[in-house]
Amino acid sequence: MKLAKTYSYLKKELHIIEKALGTVIQAEHPVLRTASTQLLKAGGKRIRPVFVLLTGKLGHFNVEQIKTIAVSLELIHMATLVHDDVIDDAELRRGHPTIKHQYDNRVAMYTGDYMLARALESITSIKDPAIHNSLSKALVEVCIGEIEQMKYKYDWNQNLRTYLRRIKRKTALLIATSCQLGALSAGLNQSEVRKLYKYGYYIGMSYQIIDDILDFTSTPKELGKPAGNDLCQGNITLPVLFAMRDETFKKQLKNLFEDKDKITLNNMDYYIEKIKDLGAIEASYYVSELYLNKALNIIQDIPESTSKRTLENIAHYIGKRRS
Repeated sequence: MKLAKTYSYLKKELHIIEKALGTVIQAEHPVLRTASTQLLKAGGKRIRPVFVLLTGKLGHFNVEQIKTIAVSLELIHMATLVHDDVIDDAELRRGHPTIKHQYDNRVAMYTGDYMLARALESITSIKDPAIHNSLSKALVEVCIGEIEQMKYKYDWNQNLRTYLRRIKRKTALLIATSCQLGALSAGLNQSEVRKLYKYGYYIGMSYQIIDDILDFTSTPKELGKPAGNDLCQGNITLPVLFAMRDETFKKQLKNLFEDKDKITLNNMDYYIEKIKDLGAIEASYYVSELYLNKALNIIQDIPESTSKRTLENIAHYIGKRRS
């Protein structure tokens, strides 16, 4: 079963959000308009809008507010993807040429900045200070995360805490904020808002860990980019950290990173197989499962509803994800 099956009944609302995204990203400048539209048409799971919808339906559902919040969060997410592709010098995103590859780094950075600006412009129609405060804090952390990702590239001498903090800012925070803002919009009490924020955080951590696993276990067709691409770009993810508990592998990786010119996708096969052989994939799935269990536990006291069951089903789906 695909992830989208778990929330297929939200198809109508998601269509409204998708249409609004297409409207909001329109720009007078042809390059900005074409680049933004290209990224939108490349698709995506729209998981952040889904969480806004689900948590918004746990209380008083205001479709206009929910649409605005969902659009803003998805635009912020899209902007980070464009910026990430510049940082990683990536040529493919979801199987399609990246904006930086099709144009150049400058156009890509300004396209990402444009999306951020449109996201902030869009959400000004909501007058709730708590929503703006939460979104602003999340944006600050996301920016710090981008800097941290650059700082730790090709740094083999890092630890688990560094990695977890990085993926919190890279992925978990926006998912947590999506749950939080949907709950705030729905008028839920502070305790419920906090629980849903933590649910989103735990889900986001697990989701990113599994993404990092799939970089070594999936095919290029499934990934929409070459297998082992993260390691090739110098990004130390959880499977690599676990594999580095083996001193021989750690030394090999250190030697590899000392001569970056020799790092190519062609020599990633050896490291991918070593990571698998050393049990790093299984160890990483175990950590992912810990976060998923926390996500399920934190929403136990939320009143029963279709939305709550869907939040639980999403957690179960993520836990079984292998492609």
